Amino acid sequence: MISTKMQNAINEQINKEMYSSYLYLSMAAYFENTGLPGAAKWMYVQSGEEREHAMKLFEHLIDRGGKVALGAIAAPQGEWAGPMETFKAVYEHEQFVTKSIIALYEIALQEKDYPAQILLQWFINEQVEEEKNAVAVIDSMKRIEAHETAVLQLDHQLAKRGSK
Repeated sequence: MISTKMQNAINEQINKEMYSSYLYLSMAAYFENTGLPGAAKWMYVQSGEEREHAMKLFEHLIDRGGKVALGAIAAPQGEWAGPMETFKAVYEHEQFVTKSIIALYEIALQEKDYPAQILLQWFINEQVEEEKNAVAVIDSMKRIEAHETAVLQLDHQLAKRGSK
């Protein structure tokens, strides 16, 4: 059985993961509307991963006899100043999620919830990858920022991203 405190914290994280999915879907729409289908695909994949993360937590609660309590998902931003600003927003958001996962892990430590700790170790490792992926795109954009046509080459590269 899972503690009420842990259950509530996991439910909050499910909401954050679903918001993340919604945010990346909004970013995909932004890129579709600005003629960057490769960047849109990158965001579609990212959105799907975030839904998978929410479901991992959802299933963990169910498996442990907890109660899932889904809350409203806030409306995400819909416009950005350009591709660089959008990917900077991705990085900032992933840093926010990392902090949230670490706080959730600390609750699992306090509650001596070993199954949650094991699950959350996976999430911690995943966040390292998420932040690294965002920084890699930002770094590429910094190199090509002065050359508008190079953004199209990067867009082509982003379109090759597959799901895990």
